[in-house]
Amino acid sequence: MQDKSIKNLFDNYKVVMNHEEQYSLWDFSRDNPKGWVDAGFTGTQNECLEYIKNVWVDMRPLSVRKHIEKVDNNEKSN
Repeated sequence: MQDKSIKNLFDNYKVVMNHEEQYSLWDFSRDNPKGWVDAGFTGTQNECLEYIKNVWVDMRPLSVRKHIEKVDNNEKSN
């Protein structure tokens, strides 16, 4: 008997993203977790992880990136 808690690496997954532009993979058959939207990519677990690796190049949350950009711009104008 196969353990249902073990996911098949070839099952379908989707890439989801939250408002902070952080990425995760999610089982394709399940509704997205609250606050997460489809990022537009589906595939196997490995394909989704590779996609995330290529698009999520800055791990800082969006709010942190915007704050740093604002501080940098203020320093440049002074």
